[in-house]
Amino acid sequence: MKHLKVSDLMSDAVVRAQPGTPFKEIAHLLQEYDITAVPVVDGEDRPVGVVSEADLLQKMWGGEPDGPSGDGERPRPADAKASATDAAGLMTSPAVCAREDWSVVDAARVMARHGIKRLLVVDEAGRLIGVVSRSDLLRVFLRTDRAIRTEIIEEAMVKSLGLAPSSMQVDVAHGHVVLSGRLPDDVSASVLEELCRRVDGVVAVEFRAAGEVDAEDPASVGR
Repeated sequence: MKHLKVSDLMSDAVVRAQPGTPFKEIAHLLQEYDITAVPVVDGEDRPVGVVSEADLLQKMWGGEPDGPSGDGERPRPADAKASATDAAGLMTSPAVCAREDWSVVDAARVMARHGIKRLLVVDEAGRLIGVVSRSDLLRVFLRTDRAIRTEIIEEAMVKSLGLAPSSMQVDVAHGHVVLSGRLPDDVSASVLEELCRRVDGVVAVEFRAAGEVDAEDPASVGR
């Protein structure tokens, strides 16, 4: 299965700050562009950290936040934040980055592991080229059921398992996939189900062997 890449979903219009950008200017950037965090880059446009709303608020209240900010890694000590006046002192560092050729699955796993809302996207030289957020990744679930069904038949059944397109009935509704029919003895239902789950936009997969009656299907009652 070919997952969408980070480059397919990321935004390349990235607001940046420099290590010397002052507190108030960062606050203006967050408000002007309606964002919750801004990456901090060095002179070669390589990310060195992220300043979030939580970082700014931590300076204002002069204490540790109750939990992770969701915008970076471990917060800096309260005294460091309280005395900071620019991005270098306010930012959480290092920045968590992704490569543009990562799959959406790779990006989602890294976000979950670090408990963050976005990833900075860098090129091969480590320069900032974009940002991908949780909401960007969720766009894969906006794929049409027809597109999901087509990929399952062409990629999972035909290309990966060598099955005929008509060997199984494939129904997709709101991302829920139902596979109906009889598989050859040398093909495992669990393998087919796993291949289907790897298709972008799939929410759930259900396999129904040939002859299995769906009690919720009125058409099947009395047969």
